Amino acid sequence: MSNTEEVSTEVTQVESPSAVLETDMSKRFRGYLPVVIDIETSGFDAQTNAVLELAMITLEFTPEGQLQPKTKIHHHITPFEGAVLCEKSLAFTGIDPFNPLRGAIDEKKALDNFIKPIKAEMKEAGCNRAIIVAHNAHFDHGFLKAAMARCNVKRDPFHPFSSIDTASISAIFYGQTVLAKACKAAGIEFDAKEAHSALYDTEKTAELFCKVVNDYRQLKLIAEKENQ
Repeated sequence: MSNTEEVSTEVTQVESPSAVLETDMSKRFRGYLPVVIDIETSGFDAQTNAVLELAMITLEFTPEGQLQPKTKIHHHITPFEGAVLCEKSLAFTGIDPFNPLRGAIDEKKALDNFIKPIKAEMKEAGCNRAIIVAHNAHFDHGFLKAAMARCNVKRDPFHPFSSIDTASISAIFYGQTVLAKACKAAGIEFDAKEAHSALYDTEKTAELFCKVVNDYRQLKLIAEKENQ
């Protein structure tokens, strides 16, 4: 046996930790803090239609390494001046923008109420930015960016164009893109009567995303043990 062969039998291969197994939030999602959001609107045009409801849920890892919801915030929002209110969209969501019982606030105040805890949790977790997690994330991200521009928000905590789309993830994991169907395929209860409420949809999106992350991590752990 050659000297090279002798050395090779004594060397232990040390692999870097898998990103999938990482439970340090500052390292897990490329250093971004995932924030689940859902927005209900008065139409499909982010520039002309109003944000009527906005909900967010931040996430954290448990000591056991499970991703779970942390902070939850939800606001009904008053349409901005000059906003276009599409009757079909309002009929679909069942939202009456001018119902005094909504307890709506203006979008600037709502955004301030969201951004402050996000930045605090980013600092706590050691993350430099946040990243949006949403079902059909491009839609929600577009409306959120338009609202922040209207309100002259200077320091948007979210990545300017990247997001995590649970509709795409669900298509891969469960063969479904509709939130209700994806939840059903994942074994998550979903009440269709509660759908199109920003808070309910955010809760279900968070539950779905956490399940995917946790299940995939568990599969990775099993695979790595089998390969040892």
